[in-house]
Amino acid sequence: MWGASLQIHKNPRVHPQQLHPPLTRIAANQSGAATAPRLSPPPPLSVPTRHLSLPSTPHTDARRPHPARIMASSTTAAALACLLPAAQASRLPKAASFAPLPAHSAAWRRAAVSVAAPRRRRWAPGVAYATAATEKSIYDFTVKDIDGKGIALSKFKGKALLIVNVASQCGLTTANYTELSHLYEKYKAQGFEILAFPCNQFGFQEPGSNPQIKQFACTRFKAEFPIFDKVDVNGPNTAPIYKFLKSSAGGFLGDLVKWNFEKFLVDKNGKVVERYPPTTSPFQIEKDIQKLIAA
Repeated sequence: MWGASLQIHKNPRVHPQQLHPPLTRIAANQSGAATAPRLSPPPPLSVPTRHLSLPSTPHTDARRPHPARIMASSTTAAALACLLPAAQASRLPKAASFAPLPAHSAAWRRAAVSVAAPRRRRWAPGVAYATAATEKSIYDFTVKDIDGKGIALSKFKGKALLIVNVASQCGLTTANYTELSHLYEKYKAQGFEILAFPCNQFGFQEPGSNPQIKQFACTRFKAEFPIFDKVDVNGPNTAPIYKFLKSSAGGFLGDLVKWNFEKFLVDKNGKVVERYPPTTSPFQIEKDIQKLIAA
């Protein structure tokens, strides 16, 4: 005879066999009394060791497991034992059976360092790059004056310099020439020089020859500071002195000179310390000039 079947609690997350082992049939004795149900042993618990081991690190020794991984294996086994029933927790593998993964060798560490090392920049031939010219100073250059004579800029060692690209027909000409002449007269005895480089690249506002430029500046504005040969400050024919100036102090739109009367302030060591846009008047940088003179 078969007795009434018992209902098993249904849980979608847990298989019924993990909560209640399957019941055997109830046999009736001669007196009609049913015997106690016999429970089958619980199924063995299979725990893959590959899911419980920790990844190796480059600092571990391949001959022996790292202490941190041994501790983690013990902690993992203890945590599983708390979550499972006593009958199944007793079948968990020991902590020693959680085998650590092999450690990386020294060759792997060297390869990792070589991959992370920064790559050196490759320079394309025939292309001019703007880089900081920290190994040079303005004293390493020789330029031509307005009369075509070579002038070594090393003659200005120990002086504060203001280098300006000038033009005769610019809207900024009158104000800049006037203020530059005033500053030169005021500070030239204290070790201050202004170096003016005519340039015709901005609106063709310096079209005259060198003698015409010299007569204009010296006659109309009484300029006594040195005026040099007409140069290009941008493009493929940029004068070497301006390549150095621009590479030492980049501007708002990069290294290009924006317009006439852009200014570079150079200290007594021949290094560029400040760059000013064309709209900055010479009087606005007088305090910076005073600091360089006093240094």
